[in-house]
Amino acid sequence: MEEGKGRVCVTGGTGFIGSWIIKRLLEDGYTVNTTIRSDPERKKDVSFLTNLPGASQKLHFFNADLSNPESFSAAIEGCIGVFHTATPIDFEANEPEEVVTKRTIDGALGILKACLNSKTVKRVVYTSSASTVYWQDKEEDVMDESYWSDVNILRALKPFAWSYSISKTLAEKAVLEFGEQHGLDVVTLIPTFVVGPFICPKLPGSVYSSLALLFGEKNPFGTRIHMVHVDDVARAHIFLLEHPNPKGRYNCSPFIVTIEQIAEIFSTKHPEFQIPSLDELKKINAPKLPHLISNKLMDAGFKFKYSLEEMFEDAIQCCKEKGYL
Repeated sequence: MEEGKGRVCVTGGTGFIGSWIIKRLLEDGYTVNTTIRSDPERKKDVSFLTNLPGASQKLHFFNADLSNPESFSAAIEGCIGVFHTATPIDFEANEPEEVVTKRTIDGALGILKACLNSKTVKRVVYTSSASTVYWQDKEEDVMDESYWSDVNILRALKPFAWSYSISKTLAEKAVLEFGEQHGLDVVTLIPTFVVGPFICPKLPGSVYSSLALLFGEKNPFGTRIHMVHVDDVARAHIFLLEHPNPKGRYNCSPFIVTIEQIAEIFSTKHPEFQIPSLDELKKINAPKLPHLISNKLMDAGFKFKYSLEEMFEDAIQCCKEKGYL
């Protein structure tokens, strides 16, 4: 037996959510295998991960690529759990949607096959996205896990990041189906806009979008945005791994906040920034996202830890420290 809580694998370990899950797992006493995509052009700087407390003894790196699902087998071998956070992100739709979707699904199913073959993996937690839930023709204000985005609507309207939304929706359906067919324990976590501090070097897109008013963006992502602290997202992943009997999908989103509320929090706490006036904000024509309620996750025993103010404050301080603000 390994020391501590056992060995787990995190795919996409250099990403915003993946890196924070690794940080949390190491703190909780797990041994972690993580996968990174090898780039022959340049060596990836992973010092932000190797510098984490406990990393020198308990963090192991493996090269793997979703285009070649077999490449994940070595990282998954001997693990009791797998967090699949890696996903192809192509918001600008540089590649055809079918290509991105095929890579996302094939990669996810290849990882699940490796989990089956390992004979040690007890559960897979798949990181989904709010965009798998709310793209539909229902004008509903509140949505639970029974809602699925309509890929035909996404193909017709082609909103921002539409091909990503299709790939995530179809991949989430595919992983749940695979789990049922093959007797593999698969659960999915659906975070909304993830906000808070980050250890990865690059500014995460969801942090940029949620702080858009501070970055001088006149047209943020929505007039009402659902959001969650990154540490709550990481903790929810681990909670689902450790839970005795989780089932299916779980929304992970404690807050729904209007652009006016965000502006008020910013201007009260940070008068040094030029925030648009309420009149200017009222002119913004952007989507009003629904509230993805997290009752199922909370009924299972999960407790969200952070307030809205803490979430923004942590993100702002981190952006200042890293020179983004």
